[in-house]
Amino acid sequence: MSRPNWTSPAELRAELEKRWQRGQILAEALADSGLFPLRIVLKQPSTVQISDDFAAARAWVESWQTADGGHFAIEWREIMHRSLGRNRLPAAVVFATAADTASYLRKTRELARFVELAQALPVEFSGLRDWLRKYPLRVLEHAEPWPKLLAVVTWIVDHPRPGIYLRQLSLPGVDTKFIEQHKKLLSEWLDLLLPEMAIDSRFNGLSGFERRYGFLAKPQLIRFRLLDSRLTIAGLTDLSVTVDEFAKLNLPVTRVFVTENDVNGLAFPDVAGGMVIFGRGYGFDALARVAWLQDKEIHYWGDIDTHGFAILNQFRRHFPRTRPLLMDEATLFAHRSQWVEESSPINAELAHLSADEAALYDALRDNCYGRGVRLEQEYVGFALLSERLAALHSASASVEGVQP
Repeated sequence: MSRPNWTSPAELRAELEKRWQRGQILAEALADSGLFPLRIVLKQPSTVQISDDFAAARAWVESWQTADGGHFAIEWREIMHRSLGRNRLPAAVVFATAADTASYLRKTRELARFVELAQALPVEFSGLRDWLRKYPLRVLEHAEPWPKLLAVVTWIVDHPRPGIYLRQLSLPGVDTKFIEQHKKLLSEWLDLLLPEMAIDSRFNGLSGFERRYGFLAKPQLIRFRLLDSRLTIAGLTDLSVTVDEFAKLNLPVTRVFVTENDVNGLAFPDVAGGMVIFGRGYGFDALARVAWLQDKEIHYWGDIDTHGFAILNQFRRHFPRTRPLLMDEATLFAHRSQWVEESSPINAELAHLSADEAALYDALRDNCYGRGVRLEQEYVGFALLSERLAALHSASASVEGVQP
């Protein structure tokens, strides 16, 4: 005989544990939403089930008679059975308060701690009350650093857009590492507490924290190699400089190569009037600020996969005349043995690709060559790179030769 589908005391506890994990019980301690008194209806045996297995039904009733009733009240329902007479069945349990429920779950200490942390909020931080009700379990997760978190937020609210490095923030027990570890939470709070004019909405996420709230950020660096010994800077060919410094260089190069793979950048052959910039995936905002690059002949070398063409597409939004390097079907099929599977291909429409580029992108996206075909740029033979560079040089020399 299958187990009767009647609510047991263990199932009641499991249901309340779910409500606790959803934060319902804790949130009720801050604001009465009407959840309490909390009435939970019990699934109980029917008169047919009582007749079929009276012993099981009686054991079920006794399990509720001996249940931990000190924290809840039981509503009973009387039934009349034609052969068994009058019987009382538990119909529902009622918890009067959040405190009763927490005590039943043996979480009285957690509830008290949550209330204590909520009461520690300064009066002027009333804007966080809704956040506390929405994320009560996160409050408990941050119980230990709570005073430091409040201290950091208080300082920033009192000094909006301070124009200093996080390292310069002097608060007892608070260092840069502490802020780095709690940027997500601090950002949520600051968005609720700071006036709109104190938040630069162009920056988001953990990496944008400093710029979003007016701190000085670690300068972005651009690494590049000069591929022509005549263009060295104080004898140096491999340099990393800030974006602002790079924008001022206005180097007398004629041809610029951008490659995502560092080893490719290091091993890139000499090119008269050339330089190679070490790319960083989708992050081209820094290069877009370098006006003198707009007049250069730019070649982008990325992986032959959907993301590689998406990055080329994004790069071309900043530099419309960019040409791809070794990102064509001939290169792909010349390295068939080096193909791997792209783990998470994209399926976006890319508006800044040429017809040939778009056709190759579509073929990769639609798995025309196989599932998730990908050729990483580091597997492209350098002999082929040398051939392409020689062809570029010849084409350039030919154009120059016919000029008047």
